[in-house]
Amino acid sequence: MNGEQALMTEGPIYSRIIRFALPLFLGNLFQQLYNAVDSLIVGNYLGSSALAAVSSSGNLIFLAVGFFNGLSVGGSVLIARYLGARETENVECAVHTSAALGLIFSAVMTVLGVVFAPAVLRMMNTPADVLPESMIYFRIYFCGSLGFVMYNILVGILQGAGDSRHPLHYLIISSLVNVVLDLLFVTGFHMGVGGAAFATCISQLLSTVLALRRLHQMGGPLHLSFRRIRLDPKMAGAILRLGLPSGLQNSIIAFSNVLIQSYINSFGSAAVAGIGSYQKLEGFGFLPVTSFAMAVPSFISQNLGARQPERARSGARFGIICATVMAAGIGLVFSVFGPQMIALFDRSPEVIAFGSGRARIVGPFFALVAYTHMMAATLRGAQRPMVPMVIMLVCWCAVRILVLSVSSLFIHNIAVTYWVYPVTWMLSSAAFTVYYRKEQIFS
Repeated sequence: MNGEQALMTEGPIYSRIIRFALPLFLGNLFQQLYNAVDSLIVGNYLGSSALAAVSSSGNLIFLAVGFFNGLSVGGSVLIARYLGARETENVECAVHTSAALGLIFSAVMTVLGVVFAPAVLRMMNTPADVLPESMIYFRIYFCGSLGFVMYNILVGILQGAGDSRHPLHYLIISSLVNVVLDLLFVTGFHMGVGGAAFATCISQLLSTVLALRRLHQMGGPLHLSFRRIRLDPKMAGAILRLGLPSGLQNSIIAFSNVLIQSYINSFGSAAVAGIGSYQKLEGFGFLPVTSFAMAVPSFISQNLGARQPERARSGARFGIICATVMAAGIGLVFSVFGPQMIALFDRSPEVIAFGSGRARIVGPFFALVAYTHMMAATLRGAQRPMVPMVIMLVCWCAVRILVLSVSSLFIHNIAVTYWVYPVTWMLSSAAFTVYYRKEQIFS
């Protein structure tokens, strides 16, 4: 190895994880600014209807972005394992095959997003006064699929190599560009929600170009040569076997949220705007957990590749404890200060009531969702991605759909959509605990 990557197989465990997770936290913070700035500017300059249009597209966008974020885990975990085992040829093959997969999926996602936007938004019962602007935002966003798909793939490569610092730099730059373009397109050129979507697409493409440039300039096995980008069938199969379950897991979560969103839509645009605003806040609040959930798989995979299972186990335990404790504190803040936070997006009393109502109920249970995500991250790092996918499919999708389907026959109360989250978090936490105690995943 030539020092371009930061191996986590040596040195103090806690400081290695924190030093890797901190740039991830800051990077995720700036990434959240993409949608939050859209919502703040749209809500304050274009009104509640436009804010609802952006919010109604949010879960669908998370479904797609979450899938490719999970898919990138396949390449990231493999690269981390090969680096830990010092298998340079496999690292090179995984880097170029990951890039080829990203290009293919970018093209597919662009077509699917543009063609099926109207049908999907109507299936979600998007309010009629919101639908036209939702469709504009959704279609423009997916025209820029190359940006968010390739960025996730390329950053997965860097993170598998232990590099979380450069992705942070790229997100800071692109987020600042996003703020400037949002103000220019929405308030200057009066382009409406389409302007906010254009700003996000351009900013994401910029971060992709920066990540691509970094990999192209690197030496050693992580060097990305444009002429060598091609699919290696065996490596592509290995990446997809690890990445697809993680991508499907993220999509399953998003799919259940899309179904819940269609139920929320039936309560009108104020409910859509209020709960959408809370979801933006929750995205920020969950960043510390996300950072540890991204750091732990690389740490575990590198150390298992280096045949240090006890070190991998200690790192996983540390990450789980840190994320769960932080989430408990963040949830308490949401429960207490929900109304003031929602008012940052929209001062309408009805919008604030919907958003703060969600925050008051789910906040006290925030530690459970953190625990679930950290257990899933631990299993991904140990190359057992099917287990979290199945648990999420049952607990976070099937149970949620069942609860909403049955309850809708008897009551039409938006509180059902609030309580369905804590209930399913409890179930998934219990399932992961039972599996973790039963199986020797670090042996």
